[in-house]
Amino acid sequence: MSGGVDSSVAAGLLIEQGHEVVGATLKLWGGVSDSGCCSVADVDDARRVAQTLGIDHHVFNYTEEFERHVVAPFVEGHLAGQSVNPCIECNRHIKFDLLFERATRLGFDAVATGHHAQVVERDGGHLLIRGADDRKDQSYVLGYLGAAQLAMLILPIGHLNKSDVRVHAERLGLRTWNKPDSQDVCFIEASKGREVFLRSRASLTTATIVDSVTGEELGENHAAELMTVGQRRGVLPGRDGAKRYVSRIDLTTKRVEVGRLEEILISSIHLDETSLSFTRESLNDGDAVLAQCSAHGRPQLATLRHDGRWWLDLHAPARPVAAGQSVVLYRVEDPTVVEGAAIVTSS
Repeated sequence: MSGGVDSSVAAGLLIEQGHEVVGATLKLWGGVSDSGCCSVADVDDARRVAQTLGIDHHVFNYTEEFERHVVAPFVEGHLAGQSVNPCIECNRHIKFDLLFERATRLGFDAVATGHHAQVVERDGGHLLIRGADDRKDQSYVLGYLGAAQLAMLILPIGHLNKSDVRVHAERLGLRTWNKPDSQDVCFIEASKGREVFLRSRASLTTATIVDSVTGEELGENHAAELMTVGQRRGVLPGRDGAKRYVSRIDLTTKRVEVGRLEEILISSIHLDETSLSFTRESLNDGDAVLAQCSAHGRPQLATLRHDGRWWLDLHAPARPVAAGQSVVLYRVEDPTVVEGAAIVTSS
């Protein structure tokens, strides 16, 4: 129970279905926070919702593990010019690893969350599929879950639109019924942003922005670690006035290369084999998939390849994907079904 409306309603609906429910809130971040599921106010909201529902509520402290598995890799990734998704890492290492292990040890039959996704039983197994609300779908951040985790997971609100969730919350008398959704990285103060957070932990790089075709210097950026390949926002246009996109970031030489959109498009994405996971059955060389490279990005048709290493052969040119970012694979025949996920090494 994060203290938000989704997990609050998830608990309420399970009680109405006759389940014996115990609420658990994870204390993850020991620093200052004004957003997400890490603030003191969110923990208090979860506790008071549990009181309203008449269920026991526990707070589990995973601050050290959160720092080690989520915050530190987030910082280290930026300093290496990578784009690490902290929500995915939190799900992989904390919520669906440590919490699942504790739930099993305490004798619980299942773990339920308020994620907008669905688990369905089909062909003798469990499949992860997209949530009913396309605008809120969170199957992307759950893409690394395997068969054992899916078999133990309940997602009570995945079949609902967000407006329906709020109706249920008001009906149940929950204080979170009109609470705004969290939008930012939970351990970064929304009023300060990534740059302030990263500068509190490391020195950032001032880099020269260079046109990759003409070699012209177009300006400087004083926090190159915050830039990502494919980015357009904040990038100055070229001398010809045309829009420029980031094509390459080299923090060692303090150089960021940019180009026109048609100059930076890619045709393949290389994957970290150690991170590659499949939801149920292994995919093979030559299998067609739909690859989604951001939480609300548009899936693109690709062929999974293996020639000593795993990579995706894109069927149409696309904007580059930053190393460290996750790509989640969906089934071509049924685009709602998650097939697996991997971390990008290069594109």
